[in-house]
Amino acid sequence: MKTIGLIGGMSWESSIEYYRIVNEEVRAKLGGLHSAKSVMVSVDFAEIETMQHAGQWEELTTRMIESARQVEAGGGDFVVLCTNTMHKMADDMDAAIGIPLLHIADATSSRIKARGIQTIGLLGTRFTMEEDFYKGRLEARHGLTVLIPDEAERADVHRIIYEELVVGEIRAESKNRYIEIMQHLVARGAQGVILGCTEIGLLVGQGDIDVPVFDTTLIHAQVAVEYALGEYQLK
Repeated sequence: MKTIGLIGGMSWESSIEYYRIVNEEVRAKLGGLHSAKSVMVSVDFAEIETMQHAGQWEELTTRMIESARQVEAGGGDFVVLCTNTMHKMADDMDAAIGIPLLHIADATSSRIKARGIQTIGLLGTRFTMEEDFYKGRLEARHGLTVLIPDEAERADVHRIIYEELVVGEIRAESKNRYIEIMQHLVARGAQGVILGCTEIGLLVGQGDIDVPVFDTTLIHAQVAVEYALGEYQLK
């Protein structure tokens, strides 16, 4: 079993889910008292969030590379960056370390394509929904057609993530708004919806809509275990 190297804290609400899922998956696959071999480097999300909204991406890239190198020095065999948004600097991180980085969009696309889905809706932070590092990777590398919410809906999705979900607040009105937005994506042709922020799965899930829902936290953690056990090949 390879040692899973987790970079967490963005937010710790979802990092807990990663740790829980990787251990549950290992136990389910190997049985008995087996658990995941892992190391984690966890950052202070207040600092990260401030720099995100100030557009300080060069400094954030430096921080993420430092974290990835800490994971490598700590014995991680590969890196799992426990956030969608910070995959904005995934290529720079990958180039700066000697171990692989398991990209969350690649892991998610493998599940989407396994379901025979071509057109997918995407929810996430503004950065994830609007910039090319994530949406563009799904389209260019994996041949998917990606739909995102309209401007007002994107503002609500982003606000709910940063004002509520990252601090563990789950509100009924926000859940209803997310369901409404997902339904609008389906009406426009989405055959499924990506929960493209690692906290969104705390609010909505498969039981809230009739099309397949792809929870990136769950998928990324599951694929990390598959890779650790030699069942998944990096793309």
